[in-house]
Amino acid sequence: MAGLRRRLVKRRIRIRRTRGRRVRRALVVLLALLANLVGAAVVAYHLTKIPEPHPETAMQSTVFVDDHGDYLGRRGPVDRQEVPLSQVPRYVQEAVIAAENRSFRTDTGISPKAIARAAWATVSGGDRQGGSTITQQYVKNALLSPEQTLSRKAREALISIKLDRTRSKDEILQGYLNTVYFGRGAAGIQSAARNYFGVDAKDLTVSQGAALASVINIPSYYEKAGSDPKVTAKLVDRWEWVLDAMADSGAITSAQRAGARFPAFRFYPPGDTDGQRQYLIDAAASEAADRLGITEDQLARGGYTVRTTFDLTAQDATAELAADGTDKKTGEKSGKKTGEKTAEEKAAEAKAGGKKQAEVTASGDVRVHTAVVALVPGDGAVRVLYGGADYASQPFNDARDGAVEAGTALEPFSSMKLLAPLTDLTRTAAPTPLRLASAYATAAAHGVYATPYTVAKITRAGRTLYEAHPRTRTAMTRADAGTVAKFLYGRSDAPLATQTGAAGLRTLWQTTYDEHLTLTVALFAEHPAKGKKAALPAPLPYTAGSRSLSVAEGVWSKIVGTAEGHDPAAEPNPGLPTGQTKPILATR
Repeated sequence: MAGLRRRLVKRRIRIRRTRGRRVRRALVVLLALLANLVGAAVVAYHLTKIPEPHPETAMQSTVFVDDHGDYLGRRGPVDRQEVPLSQVPRYVQEAVIAAENRSFRTDTGISPKAIARAAWATVSGGDRQGGSTITQQYVKNALLSPEQTLSRKAREALISIKLDRTRSKDEILQGYLNTVYFGRGAAGIQSAARNYFGVDAKDLTVSQGAALASVINIPSYYEKAGSDPKVTAKLVDRWEWVLDAMADSGAITSAQRAGARFPAFRFYPPGDTDGQRQYLIDAAASEAADRLGITEDQLARGGYTVRTTFDLTAQDATAELAADGTDKKTGEKSGKKTGEKTAEEKAAEAKAGGKKQAEVTASGDVRVHTAVVALVPGDGAVRVLYGGADYASQPFNDARDGAVEAGTALEPFSSMKLLAPLTDLTRTAAPTPLRLASAYATAAAHGVYATPYTVAKITRAGRTLYEAHPRTRTAMTRADAGTVAKFLYGRSDAPLATQTGAAGLRTLWQTTYDEHLTLTVALFAEHPAKGKKAALPAPLPYTAGSRSLSVAEGVWSKIVGTAEGHDPAAEPNPGLPTGQTKPILATR
């Protein structure tokens, strides 16, 4: 026992004597390890390259708006449009910072706590952790894959630090705002502003900006705000939290905070966007691509804003008027009592040799096509281009491309010499409604032909790339233009009438014009194709005349009524006798 005791005492003495040396060795090893880690981090930092954004984050959609700037639709694989940070109000920027990363302006691009928390969750198999900085979110969403691994997290941190050191905070914030997902299919602040509130990003209010910033947290959930009461209530709480943070940081004043009201969201999910608008987008996309010298696919992916010449209010009214009074069975509802004959029916029956309607109208369903064109004489801007009831079932545009038998619609031009591009008009058996409207517009403009156009302006990232200017040339003499006007005016003293005959049972035209507007309505009928049997021409229903008149008068009054106090019918017409101001009405 005595020997064991002596050995233990000697060991304790030896340990005390060598403790300092061992501590120093441990410190050296620890410092060496730390130095190696730091060195490795430095090397990794220098070797790390900031990758290019994913192809999908570089893609943009092209947006089409009407003549007043109202949203018409878009083309492209991704609903995203880049905007410079200067077009995002400062309070919207600060709202996003308050919601997502309040230290953004001062941090180094990373959040060590968030990285440690995410790393631990990955190792332990816990739930995925958020809390990344705006810089990290931008790197993750736009530059890296979304996989949750330690190596990817480490690379995300290195890229974020390097991005923060090599780019300005404004550059990073701009990239983030243009790529972050807001729900409702919208990538980026511009598309989000449009999809949630129907405005451009530059026009967002404080309340709207705070609402969009609040959505970023869980976009797939909050996108239903405005239509789902539970989701709306939860978003209101988060919106209040964001506004409070903005007020505390001085981003908004106490008066702005007190006056903030939760904004009204557009209905979601949206309705069917086909129908009429796709006809307009087709026409404008083709023209815009031609003006820029690119393909339509390049246009769709290019992030352009195309301001068209269309008047959406008038276009929607046209669609409503054209569809009014129809049903699935016969394609038309006359509104008269059973067995009662209208004046039109009697006249048509007389022209048909006394045959009854059942004998004149071929058996089977008859589909009535309506095409409407409204354009500005002397300018060529197309305001209305109604080419069919539903783009989804008939993508072919009857107004722009349909060949409709002219009959006597060209009678006013029959005895005059027309110049290009109307030279062969009177020899054209079936012109398109757009071409015939252009001919009457030429008469309305004292013989000056204006090439029809649908694109007024094309911009990208705030820069104007194309602006339309009327392309005109003389296509008839001023005297001939006056002759057309007098010819038509002579037919407009009495209520509108429809001349009928063999051709009259197949097609019906009506044109209204003055020096400010030309409106053409064309109707024709067919037996729809069935199986291998092609579509065949069919006689128009007897009520086609009243239908045509209803559409023409309704569209005319809609356009005139929305023209900022301007009434075309109240101003002198170039072809009318002195003192006459009423619109010119031409019917075939």
